[in-house]
Amino acid sequence: MSQKNDTEVTINGKHYVLAGYESDEYLQRVASYINHKFEEFKGQEGYNVLDSDMRNILMQINITDDFFKAQQRVNELSEVITQKDRELFDLRHEVIGYKTQIEDLERKAKKLQQENLDEQKKVIKLEAELESSRFRKR
Repeated sequence: MSQKNDTEVTINGKHYVLAGYESDEYLQRVASYINHKFEEFKGQEGYNVLDSDMRNILMQINITDDFFKAQQRVNELSEVITQKDRELFDLRHEVIGYKTQIEDLERKAKKLQQENLDEQKKVIKLEAELESSRFRKR
């Protein structure tokens, strides 16, 4: 198991120590994300007049919304990956089928080339016999 890390971060102007098994960089990214959310809210009209409980609830709702949207996007991408995997599987089988057809056609072509060569030899033999028979008739 990984070693537990204690990382000092600043969130909304206050210093905290986050402890976890994640890297320092990861914990800093978490704090940075939360700070970004605070900055978004502070820029909105009416946010600063809300009491701290309401601001915290809005922050929690907003972060949860981000999470659910990210989760939905992951699910959509997972479906796309599954579909692409199926397409890749089908294409691989199609390629295997084409390779088999190519191998069959190559064997047939080789056989036909051999048959053609045999027929050419027969033609040459017959031409030679014809020439020989003409020569004997003279």
